[in-house]
Amino acid sequence: MTDPLDGLGYIHNRLVRHSAESTAAVPPLTEPGARLVVLAGDRVVTGDGSALLDPARIAVDGTPLFLGRLDGAPVFAAALPPERAEGFEADPDFATNDLRGLAAEGGVAAHELGLLATAKSLLSWHARHGFCAQCGAPTVPAAGGYRRDCAACDTHHFPRTDPVVIMLITRGESCLLGRSPRFKETMYSCLAGFLEPGETIEAAVRRETFEEVGLTIGAVRYHASQPWPFPASLMIGCVAQALDEAITLDAQELVDARWLTRADVAAMIAGTHPEGLTVPPPMAIAHTLLRAFVEGRA
Repeated sequence: MTDPLDGLGYIHNRLVRHSAESTAAVPPLTEPGARLVVLAGDRVVTGDGSALLDPARIAVDGTPLFLGRLDGAPVFAAALPPERAEGFEADPDFATNDLRGLAAEGGVAAHELGLLATAKSLLSWHARHGFCAQCGAPTVPAAGGYRRDCAACDTHHFPRTDPVVIMLITRGESCLLGRSPRFKETMYSCLAGFLEPGETIEAAVRRETFEEVGLTIGAVRYHASQPWPFPASLMIGCVAQALDEAITLDAQELVDARWLTRADVAAMIAGTHPEGLTVPPPMAIAHTLLRAFVEGRA
């Protein structure tokens, strides 16, 4: 039986994370079998269809992060300046792509996408948190990269993940989809928004839906989740039942929102909708939610 989550990006990850043993010694980059993940700006460097590279082939500045182990071998991650991407693109032994492109095109194995999500999120966090939020003094990486420490006030800082609710809003045989100003003109997707402090998942679904389209939501049910490393979110996919259907659009958030039938959504997924309407690609959790709706699983 086909897994309904097949094709969803960044969810598979075989990495045994170093965060589980943060007091253990960090192995050297020269350990036999070690592999290195490299990001030049937002471009992932690959070789022979893999993002797991031989460290001996890549010159990096500073100390790479130690992510953990894959099949017993240590895996590290390093960030390079964006301009270094040009050098890799000119080398026939390497290629570069962004994380969205790799997921959409199947540019690396599915389990590498999850590992890359870990690397991208951690590297982005380190780039933005060079100073202590408690006292303002410089911080330094610790625990292989799963922590930053402040020597001035002895505060430990840990990477953050930003939770986002993304909801398939249903009413009978129809669902509501919206088009963000950022989307191409034909693409419609599920509504989404960040959780706020002290808020439950269910409350966030209800609040965001009311704010964006003026609908009141009743029952909310969890469906699936997806790491979204742009830079470090967790998409929490839910199915929400609307208690009314009159749309009051927040024009700052959405260009359009409309109710669509199962047949409409099936045609959008297949690329045969008469108006040319489309949905996000299979690597996005919105696609998973919409396919579940069409197949009667949501």
